Amino acid sequence: MQHDEILFEKLELPCGVILKNRIAKSAMSDSLGDGTGHPTTEQNRLYQRWADGGLALSIIGEVQPSSGYAEKPGNLVLDVNSEISKFQALAEHGRRNGAQLWLQLGHAGALAYAPISNPKGPSALDLPDLQCEAMSLDEIDRVPLDFAETAKLAQQAGFGGVQVHAAHGFLLSQFLSPLFNKRSDGFGGTIANRMKLLLKSIEAVRAAVGPDFPIAVKLNSSDQLVGGLDEDDALEVVAALDASSVDLIDISGGTYFPGAKAASDGAGRGPYFIEFAKRARRKTSKPLMLTGGFKTRAQAEDAVRSGVIDVVGLARALVLEPGLPNLWMADQTPEPVFPRFSDAPEGGITAWYTMRLTDIAADKETDDIGDLTQAIHKYEVRDAERTEIWARHFET
Repeated sequence: MQHDEILFEKLELPCGVILKNRIAKSAMSDSLGDGTGHPTTEQNRLYQRWADGGLALSIIGEVQPSSGYAEKPGNLVLDVNSEISKFQALAEHGRRNGAQLWLQLGHAGALAYAPISNPKGPSALDLPDLQCEAMSLDEIDRVPLDFAETAKLAQQAGFGGVQVHAAHGFLLSQFLSPLFNKRSDGFGGTIANRMKLLLKSIEAVRAAVGPDFPIAVKLNSSDQLVGGLDEDDALEVVAALDASSVDLIDISGGTYFPGAKAASDGAGRGPYFIEFAKRARRKTSKPLMLTGGFKTRAQAEDAVRSGVIDVVGLARALVLEPGLPNLWMADQTPEPVFPRFSDAPEGGITAWYTMRLTDIAADKETDDIGDLTQAIHKYEVRDAERTEIWARHFET
């Protein structure tokens, strides 16, 4: 089947930066940090391989502005105490071949990894599988400043842009969700109040990096939880982002809160959030990226050709085949082969893909799916080792 070149057209962002094509590696928690918040040579290699593979943009998931609210002990931490040379090396590897490498500004909030943090969110929670304290106003006011500082450091280190993470149940997503934001002050209640911290964060980051540096936002189309952020409220956020200085809105959905269904549950065979993206397109002229559920080149082409989105966000597809954009350009491998797992335990598939990233970073990936139980064990052992390193380094 002969394909057109729609995925390989350039895209100019509002800030003036040009993406060489329409394919992006969505933010993922690769867990390849060294436990002290610094990149590793393996991480450098991983992002170099994606860059060499032909994509326009990679986004490093969950880069923390401080050690206090990390999602995992393999997260990166970029602050004034970081060894900037290690981040410069990562930026250099990830921007080869004309690719962009951006950092996702993360703060896990209520979902912070308890062994190395003190989870806090917009409101106190005491659920069977989730407990956290409520943030004070001073702590809330600190968030945009911390994001801005990390964004400035990222710019100085040679990264091409940043993404503000407001999806998947992490801190800014928690503020947007009426299920987890029960505040009665100016940050709670109406969606206008619940999005204040997100908008303040964007303003602070823009002030820090200037007008020519890309800022993206990752936003849930909904939490997929009863009582959580719904699509109508999410569209209000999109409208507000249209009036902001952001350059790219990355649409996703779902959360990692206990009891939440996976984004793929009941989502059908196509991109998971395409119907929401159609509604969002009517609310904004900003470039839109869609992450979740792209399984074939034809699906990606259709979404961009329709004008609904401008950038296709791929995650697991690029874990299975890091060189997929080059293969697509050469009219090869239109459909990556996704492994099937039966009776996978909760978190098991995520562990498998994370360990697959480790193999790619070591140039050791194979076509063998391997044993899921073994992948989970390796994943857990590494987390335990890095938890100990983190606790010693940051004195948690």
